[in-house]
Amino acid sequence: MTKLFLLEPAPAHEWSPFAGVRPIAELRAGVWLIRERWEASLGLSASGIVDQSLEGFRDVDTPPVVSPSVITGPAIVVRSDFLPDRTAISPEAAPCRFIHDGDTVGWVLREGEAFDPESRAGSTQAVGGTPLRGTADLIGVLDRLLESDCAEFTLAPSDSIPDGSLVLGPTGRVVCLGAEVEPGVVFDVRQGAVVLTEGSQVRSGTRLEGPVFVGPSTHILGGKIRHSAFGPGCRVHGEVSHTVIVGYSNKSHDGFVGHSIIGQWVNLGAGTITSNLKNTYGPIRLDLPSGRIETSHQFLGSMIADHVKTAIGTLLGAGTVIGAGANVFGSGSVPKYLPPFAWGYDGTERLGLDGFLRMAGRVLPRRGVKVTGDIEASLRRLYSRHAP
Repeated sequence: MTKLFLLEPAPAHEWSPFAGVRPIAELRAGVWLIRERWEASLGLSASGIVDQSLEGFRDVDTPPVVSPSVITGPAIVVRSDFLPDRTAISPEAAPCRFIHDGDTVGWVLREGEAFDPESRAGSTQAVGGTPLRGTADLIGVLDRLLESDCAEFTLAPSDSIPDGSLVLGPTGRVVCLGAEVEPGVVFDVRQGAVVLTEGSQVRSGTRLEGPVFVGPSTHILGGKIRHSAFGPGCRVHGEVSHTVIVGYSNKSHDGFVGHSIIGQWVNLGAGTITSNLKNTYGPIRLDLPSGRIETSHQFLGSMIADHVKTAIGTLLGAGTVIGAGANVFGSGSVPKYLPPFAWGYDGTERLGLDGFLRMAGRVLPRRGVKVTGDIEASLRRLYSRHAP
């Protein structure tokens, strides 16, 4: 049986703040994780993610992270920093390489063949898709793909439109798949579909402007939500626009969040607000310890890694990057970059390992996730990679 593996890009500041924190394959590109896009195109479930720096990573429903040395054919290895088109890929006979604009984006290995990312053996097969240069590109992907991603769900049977809802636009663009919707919800689907998946809830007083995807067991608690995708187990309230939440994170209170990428196990305190536009209307830069990144984005909010917590009233400037496990509180302006496990934002303290594990031990069970020995070991490795 052919196995599927995803090859992670080398750690680079362009993938801040997720490099070395969670696999790039497990970031959400539109509705789907990057891994899920490859799985759908190839008709295979991933057996593993290839990244020596993240070996031992564990989180909810994530394939194991393995070393490239364990991979032998029959297998297909594809790059996590490339999004295939939503079309089926039928690999040619091995050995073969997938090519996009002259770059290798995948390898088809024959039986017994060891994986070598430098190999140029065999035939080549052109595939369509989108290269990803860093985290900020996921905002562009969201803008380009979310409408068509959500439209796919309108082709399958859906529950009837909930009683007491107001629909602006074609009713067929409201897709309810086992969701609970209170009376008084407005569905504005003139620009795209709204998709509510199994176990999701939408409270009265919510306006959903499509395209919007609400993942399983995610609760929309009120406010104005537009052009966004939320993974499983989230709590969302307030004004949210052009934003991706990977999963299991809270934004349960008022406050604007726009053009942002938010990881897992994040909690945004009441009144947390992101700016997503400079006063000059110019392109937004990311200022990182390793150097400045020119994103070319006019609209870009915050990129927030896993396990981050913000205090009430936190104000984040356009292009803010927050490292894993940081606790954001203090007086004055939040810096454009906060390192992993920052305790406050004056730069003098870091969260200790015991404190980090205690918080994770309280947070994960709130979403029904047990902190197993493997998950605790993964959290310890995360801390050891990024703590000063």
